[in-house]
Formats: sequence, C-alpha cells, structure tokens
Amino acid sequence: MTAQETAPPAGGIGVFERWLTLWVALAIAGGTLLGTLVPGLFAALASLELASVNLPIAILIWAMVFPMMVAVDFTSIRRIGSRPKGLVVTLVVNWLVKPFTMATLGVLFFEHVFAGLIPPDDAQAYLAGVILLGAAPCTAMVFVWSNLTRGDATYTLVQVSVNDVIMIFAFAPIVAFLLGVTDIVVPWEVLIVSTVLYIVVPLVAGLVARGRLVAHGGEPAVDAFRDRVKPVTILGLLATVVLLFGFQGRVILDTPLVIVLIAVPLLLQTYGIFFLAYGAARAWRVPFNVAAPCALIGTSNFFELAVAVAISLFGLGSGAALATVVGVLVEVPVMLSLVAFANRTRGWFPA
Repeated sequence: MTAQETAPPAGGIGVFERWLTLWVALAIAGGTLLGTLVPGLFAALASLELASVNLPIAILIWAMVFPMMVAVDFTSIRRIGSRPKGLVVTLVVNWLVKPFTMATLGVLFFEHVFAGLIPPDDAQAYLAGVILLGAAPCTAMVFVWSNLTRGDATYTLVQVSVNDVIMIFAFAPIVAFLLGVTDIVVPWEVLIVSTVLYIVVPLVAGLVARGRLVAHGGEPAVDAFRDRVKPVTILGLLATVVLLFGFQGRVILDTPLVIVLIAVPLLLQTYGIFFLAYGAARAWRVPFNVAAPCALIGTSNFFELAVAVAISLFGLGSGAALATVVGVLVEVPVMLSLVAFANRTRGWFPA
C-alpha cells in the first residue's frame, strides 16, 4: 500500500483513518482467534521481556509514536502568547480536569455500578487502564480532527507541542497519584522507565529527525516523510491490537460482556469532556477554527502511550492493557461524531 493511498486529501480523512474502527475490530477478532488456536506462539512472544518491557510491543509502539513526534515543531511554542484562550481551555481540560473525571467515572462504574458483574481484582485492573487513558492527551490523531473541522493548523501545532512538553513532566506523577488514590499499587521505577521509553525517547528522536529533514528540504520534507511512514504507523497499531487480544483471547471469549462494560465510562468521559471544553470555548468567544480543535484535543487520547505503559506496569495479559485497547475501539467513531457535531454548530462561534 502506498503513502498516497493512506494520506488524507485536503480537508478530508484518509481511508485508513475513516475506517480505523473497522480495522481495529478485525484485528481484535483476528487476535482473539489466533490466541485460542496458537497459544504457544503468544506465550513465546510474551516471554520476550527486558526490564518489565515486552520487546515486540515496544517495537510496535515506537513504530506508531515516532512519526507523530517528527511532526511536533517546538519552535511553534514561541507563539503561545498571541492567542492564549484556546490553549488555556485545552491545558485546563487535559491536565486539571480530564485525568480526575476519568478516575472518578472508573471508580463509580467498576467498583459500584458494575460491582456485581466484575470480580474485584478485574475491576481494579480495568480502572487502572482507564486512568492511563485519561492521563494521556492525544498527539497524532489531533491533526486529523483539526483538519476535518478546518481548524487553524498552526494553532493546533502549538497546542500539541505544549501538551507534549507538559506530558514529559506531568504524566508519571498524575498516573502515580491517581493509581495510589484508588489503592492500585504501582512501582514508580517502572512508571518512570515507561515515561522515558515512550515519551522522552521518541520526542528526542523525532526532534533530531525533524531537524535533519528541515535542513535538507524544509517543512515539505517533513510532510513527505510522514506520508511515507503512515502505513507503518497504522500497521503497528493493528499488530499491537492483534498481540494484545491474542494474549487475552480466552478471557475475551469467556467474558464478552467485559468489552461493553469497559466502554461505558469511556463513552461518558469522551462526550462529557468534549462538551465541557466546547462550551467553555464558546462562552469565552474563541473563534471556531481554534475552539473546535481545542475541544477535540482535550477529548482524544494518546492511546498508544496508554497501551504501552499498561503493558509495562501490569503485563500483557492484564485487564489494564485490555481496557486501553477498548479505548482505541471506542475513540474513533465517537470522535467522528463529535467532528460532525462541531461542523454543524460552526455558527455558534465568532468568525
């Protein structure tokens, strides 16, 4: 498959992004089937670990994350002060609201509403997974959502760059705090190693690669590189899903209701955070081409990071890892529905 086939047209979305939910669903089905047919293969893959890091999953996560980091332009941070309102909305929602509402919803549903349907140990694992999702703001798909609402591309880049800088320092403390509040034991050293591996290292590598690309061909060279590696990114995501569900194939077949139960708080969180950010932007009279992306950035999750950290902290076959993958399945159709809503309500905002 060529880059041209997967790249989104101007103002549109590529075929793989448009049908990502279908591809993920097929990967889930394929992984579950393979996990039951050839469990020995997945047991061998699960054993390939180094310092609590599963090597096959780590390679796939880096394949997904590195191209996103190449797109981040930290020089854009200099433009923070020109139009601060949209950035303020995004940062407040991402770091002061979203992680805590996700943890609250997780506790409400997994420890109370669904208490009779989920064993206590499993409930704690699913809770850990949704906390990891809530604490990881999106980096990559944000550019797709912004493009679909004809958002200000430069401003979106500023927001993503600032979020990534904050994430280096805030992700581990927030996750550790929320897991501690919910009585889930988390080893700090593993969390810090995961943050370095899946945030700091890809960011530094992306910064170096971006510098070389810009030096040889400017921004067009960066765009061309992203188009070339996009198939690798998508295949990395799907292969990760296949592995995760292969490791948990028997559990999923025995308890299919679990997927639906995990999806409930994730759906409520996604819609709730969007309308909170969107309403705040409207009340503050933020222009639509900034308001829509800033609400969508706060809503979307960096699920690649959440998946990787869940595996490092709790293991490949854990409920936490399963919950983060359900986040992938839920996010794409929900985000597309929110994009459609935003485009229909463009007139609510000043030009």
